[in-house]
Amino acid sequence: MRRRKVPMRKDIVTGEMAPKKELIRIVRDKEGNVSIDKTGKKSGRGAYISMDVEIAKQAKAKKTFNKVFETNVDDQFYDDLIEYTDHEQARKKLFENE
Repeated sequence: MRRRKVPMRKDIVTGEMAPKKELIRIVRDKEGNVSIDKTGKKSGRGAYISMDVEIAKQAKAKKTFNKVFETNVDDQFYDDLIEYTDHEQARKKLFENE
């Protein structure tokens, strides 16, 4: 049986490479709206961030997505990102034990 290649992506906050499935994709569409891409298939410019609450808080403090997407991202997006990251991190721990 052949081993499949694991797609790797770079976390824009830490600069570390990680498997795509362990990261959260953030996307900016043509209209300039920035959102969390839960499916990983939305069209637009994408960037990845680790599924770690502390890294999401760092992104908020540094306004990382403002720089990456060259647009003004409101604080509500960062709060939603932190909440979503916390949820996904807890979910991953829950299903890891099964």
